[in-house]
Formats: sequence, structure tokens, C-alpha cells
Amino acid sequence: QVQLVESGGGLVQAGGSLRLSCAASGRTTNTMGWFRQAPGKEREFVAAMTWTDTNTNYADSVKGRFTISGDNAKNTVYLQMNSLKPEDTALYYCAAKRARYYMTSAPTYPYWGQGTQVTVSS
Repeated sequence: QVQLVESGGGLVQAGGSLRLSCAASGRTTNTMGWFRQAPGKEREFVAAMTWTDTNTNYADSVKGRFTISGDNAKNTVYLQMNSLKPEDTALYYCAAKRARYYMTSAPTYPYWGQGTQVTVSS
């Protein structure tokens, strides 16, 4: 089993920044992802990375504004979010899996955190 605990969400004004953290424990995983879900919408991919080759992948809507990174020693993944927009408002989830492929596909991730709320005011 893998346990994931997110933190760092909050309320911020448009144009501001937040950094989300996801602390992982349990079995070893190779791919870590961030997804988000706004009210009335489906869960969508935000960003993902692999531990072994630090390959990263971003949704077009966040490219150039969000950065995913990891601290292997702390087994923690971060999502630095800059230039936040009201449309970034959502519940953000951390996810993990052992496979390195299909990084953007939510159903392929077996392990999920509880989520952390990000609200961007205009």
C-alpha cells in the first residue's frame, strides 16, 4: 500500500502563488501525479513526474505556470503554482503508481490522497 498526504492548499488572489506538497509512504512508486477536480467537472490531469528519469508532463492549461518536482530523500512531491487564475480553483489530488507510462491517465493511478483545496479569487 501507498499512503499520500497533501498539504499547502488555500485561498489566494489571482496572480498569486501556492506550493502544494504530497508526502508519500509505503511501497515504492515510480510515477507521481497531480490532478484536480472543480465542482461539476470531471477530474483532470495537471502534472506528473517519474522518480527515476525525472521525466515530467504538464497539462497545456498549466504549462509555464506550474512546476512539479520531487525530493527523493523526503519522498515528497511538490507542485509550485504561479500566476494562478480563478479557473485553477479546484480540489487538488496527489496520485501515485508503479508504472511509468500513461502519466496523464487518472484511472491508471491506484493510489490517491484525500485532496487539498485551492481557491483563487478574482
